[in-house]
Amino acid sequence: MGGFFGVVSKEDCVSDLFYGTDYHSHLGTKRGGLAVKNSSDYIRYIHDITNSPFRTKFETDIHKMHGNKGIGIISDNEDQPILVHSHLGTFAIVTIGVIQNRADILKQILKKKSAHFSELNEGEINPTELVASIINQEDTFEAGIQKVYQTIEGSCSMLILTDSGIYAARDRLGRTPVIIGEKEGALSVTFETCAFYNLNFRIKKYLGPGECVFINEEGLELKIAPGDQQRICSFLWIYYGYPSSSYEGINVEMVRNSCGELLAKNDDVEVDIVAGIPDSGIAHAIGYAHYAQIPYRRPFVKYTPTWPRSFMPQNQAHRDLVAKMKLIPIKEIIEGKRILFCEDSIVRGTQLKDTINRLFEAGAREVHMRPACPPLVFGCKFLNFSRSRSELDLAGRRAIIEIEGKDSSQLQAYVDPKSDKYCMMIEKIRQHLGLTSLKYQEIGDMVEAIGLPKEKLCTYCFDKEG
Repeated sequence: MGGFFGVVSKEDCVSDLFYGTDYHSHLGTKRGGLAVKNSSDYIRYIHDITNSPFRTKFETDIHKMHGNKGIGIISDNEDQPILVHSHLGTFAIVTIGVIQNRADILKQILKKKSAHFSELNEGEINPTELVASIINQEDTFEAGIQKVYQTIEGSCSMLILTDSGIYAARDRLGRTPVIIGEKEGALSVTFETCAFYNLNFRIKKYLGPGECVFINEEGLELKIAPGDQQRICSFLWIYYGYPSSSYEGINVEMVRNSCGELLAKNDDVEVDIVAGIPDSGIAHAIGYAHYAQIPYRRPFVKYTPTWPRSFMPQNQAHRDLVAKMKLIPIKEIIEGKRILFCEDSIVRGTQLKDTINRLFEAGAREVHMRPACPPLVFGCKFLNFSRSRSELDLAGRRAIIEIEGKDSSQLQAYVDPKSDKYCMMIEKIRQHLGLTSLKYQEIGDMVEAIGLPKEKLCTYCFDKEG
C-alpha cells in the first residue's frame, strides 16, 4: 500500500512535512522518503523502515533540510521520491497504486533509443520511475498525468514537486483518496486526513476521481477536472484506513461502529462478552456490543513498546512470532466465557488461528467470530493491502480448493451468501480456524455502513466488481 503527504508554505515546511508523512506509517512497511525544494536545490532522503519507524530514521535528516515546499511518502517496496531531470524541468515524484501492465509499458518506452531505467530490488523496475517516464513523453505535467491515466492498468495517485509548487493528482477512478488541507500561510495534500489535525490544517477539498490540482504559496489551481466514475476502495473504511481519518467526508471510526451494529442486528448468538481483535477490530466490536447490549471487554491487551507490526518482518515464521508476542491474554476475563470477537476481515487466517487456540487454552468456553466484511475470494488488482503473494493464499480460496478439489473457475456461487456453496466455504473456514461459529458481514450491509452508493465503491476482492 502506501501513503503520501505534501505541503507548500510561505515559511519553512520541513516540520509539517516530517510529521504529516509520519502519520502515514500504518500504510507502508519498507520505505520512507522526503524531498524538499528550497531556493537553490532539491534535498532528498530515502530510508529503509522495515525494522525501524519512519520517525527515528528521519529525525536527524530533517535538521539538514530546509525549504518551503516538499513531499513525503511511506511505501511498501520502491524507493521514493524519485528525482527527475527532464525537458519539463527538475521535479520529484511519489506515487501510490499498482501498475498491472508494467512489462508492456516498459517495452513500449524502451523502443525509444534514448530511454533507460534504473533497477529496484530483484531486477524490478521502480513503478514510480515508470510513471515519471510516461509523464516525460508529454509537453506539460497535465498532459503527462492524463497519459498515465490512459496508459496504466491498475491505479495511480501521485504528487509531483516542482520548482514552483506541487501537482496533486488522484487516481482516474479515485481508488485512493487525495485531500487538500489549509491553514494560515500554507496548503497541504494528504492520503490520510488524520495528518491534518495536530498540524492545524483544515480540510479544504476532497479531490474527485482523476482530478489534478496545482498548489503553491498563493493558493490552489484546477488543472484536470474530476471524472464522473468513481471506485474508491471499500477496504479503506473496513481495515487499513486510520480511525480518525475521513474519505469522501465519511469518518472511518464511525463506519466501523456501524459495521458492528449491523453485524449485531443480523445475529442471534448468545455470548457473555464482545471483543475486538486489536487494533482494527475494536471499533467494529464497540458497535456490536452497543447495539446488542452485551458487555465489551478486552481479553487481549497489546504490548507495543518493543514489538514491530506483525506484517513488517519478512519471514512468515517471524511475523507469526511477533503477532503472538504482542497479544497478551487476560485469563481472568477469558476463563469460562462465551466470547464473540469482531475482526475487520479474515485474509489468510494464519495468525488468527493461533489467537483462537490461545483463547481456548486460556479457558474460553466458546469463541465466535464476526468479520466486518464479506469473505475475500479475489485478490486485489488495484492496491497492495495484503502480503499474500497469490489470491490462492486467501482463506476463502483455500476453502474453495478444499471443496472443489482444485481452484474452481465458477467462483460466483461462493459470493452469494444464500448459496449452498457459500455456506460450505464458511464452514470450511470455521473448521480450519477452530471457531465455535463464524458469520460474515453481507456486502449490502457493509455498503450501507460506508454510506456511499455501491457503484462508487470498489468491492472487487469480495464480488469481483471494481
